Order: sequence, then structure tokens, then C-alpha cells
Amino acid sequence: MALDPWLIAPTVAAALWGAATGTLLPRPAYRFTVDEDHPWHRTCPAGHPLTGPANGWLGPARCTARSPEAACSYGPSTPTVAAATALICVTLALATGTRPELAVWLLLAPLGVLLTLVDVGAQRLPDPLTFSFAGLALVLLGAVAFVPEHAGQWRTALYGALALGGLYFLFFLVRPMALGFGDVKLALGLGAVLGWYGWGALYLGTFAGALIGSVYTVVTLARGRAIRRQLVALGPFMIAGAYVGLLLEAYAA
Repeated sequence: MALDPWLIAPTVAAALWGAATGTLLPRPAYRFTVDEDHPWHRTCPAGHPLTGPANGWLGPARCTARSPEAACSYGPSTPTVAAATALICVTLALATGTRPELAVWLLLAPLGVLLTLVDVGAQRLPDPLTFSFAGLALVLLGAVAFVPEHAGQWRTALYGALALGGLYFLFFLVRPMALGFGDVKLALGLGAVLGWYGWGALYLGTFAGALIGSVYTVVTLARGRAIRRQLVALGPFMIAGAYVGLLLEAYAA
């Protein structure tokens, strides 16, 4: 099946955007990956201060304090993160096409990758990231709702945020040891993203996340790893499920 010529430019742009932003994610991922009630990392693992734009939040995850020749990397693998982010952005571009909401998905994708990296590394979802994700999703989708040729509704995005956030809040009240409150705040943003394409997308993305998490748990137990008493990070599964639901619904829209 040949690629639609109209998709070539946005797909290439999405790949470049994903690779560029993915290259910058390991440093903030390292800085945010700390235990609860601990300040964000201000130094590299060797103890050298993190400098650069945005008070040291932007820049490559490499310490050159000693010398450029002796530079050492820290945080998640930069090539792996860049490749994964580029792949995610490309698939979103292929599924969404030239519709204006693609810009929203591309802006949110690196933030979703960053949330995943931090939750895997520290089992926490920092407020600056979850609130930014939810706020950007609602504001940007609200703006896209005024752009011609969009496929979605801001009203259902808002309702989706409230519904999924409320559902996870109930889960938190019933079983506070099974998930963190950061998962509740993450659900707000994911609900907005999925709700843009309607309630079917919300159901699909939520179910996909639960299914992926369940499969991971079963496989882990089958391999003999005891996780029954460990708190499993739910954020990556929630994000993965939302990604699957978004891809399918964007393609079908």
C-alpha cells in the first residue's frame, strides 16, 4: 500500500520532531527520577552541577565538567529514547493524517514519554508533568476545535478528563495502596486525549491499558519474579493503553 503523498511531509516532520525532542528527554528524566519528598537532581551522578538553558533542565544528558574527552552519560539511553519518541510521533502522524489535532498529539507525545521514563525509574508521576499534560491537552484541543477539518469534540475531551480522573480517584479511595495519586492526575490528561474522539476511544484506551498491565503482571509472575507485594508503576500501562486507543481511533476518524 503506497503512502499518501500528502502524508509524507507531516510524517517526516513528525520523525524529526520526535528524534529532536527525544534527544532532550534523558536529562529531565534523570532530574525528575528521585524518591518521594526528595528535591529534583541538581547535579550529575558525579556531583557536578547541571547547567544550561532553563536552569539546567535542557541539554544533553552528558557531563563534560572534567573534559569533553572524559564526558559521561547519565539517565536513560539517549539513542533509545530518541528512536522511541520518533517512532511514536511517526505512527501518530500516519494515523491522524493532516488533521489539525496532529499538532496536539506531537506536542504531548514527548511529555508522555517523559512521564513513562520517570514512573519506571522512580514509581512517581511529578505534579509539574501530570498537570502540564492535562492542562496542555485541554487548552490545545480547545484551540484545535476552532480549526477547520478537525475530527473530534472538545466537549467530550473535557468530559473524558473528568470521567477517567473520577474513575481513578474512586479506585484510589477504595485501594490507596494499589495506585498512587499521581495516577489519578495522569488520568485527567489521558481522559482528555481519548475523549477527543468520543466515549468509544475512552473505553478502548482504558481497557487497553488494563490489558497491557495484566499481561505484564502474568508474564512477570510466570517468569518467577515476585511482584505481589510490590507497587507496580501503573503510569506506563495507562499511557501505553491511551496510545493504542488514540492510534486506532485517530485512524478510524
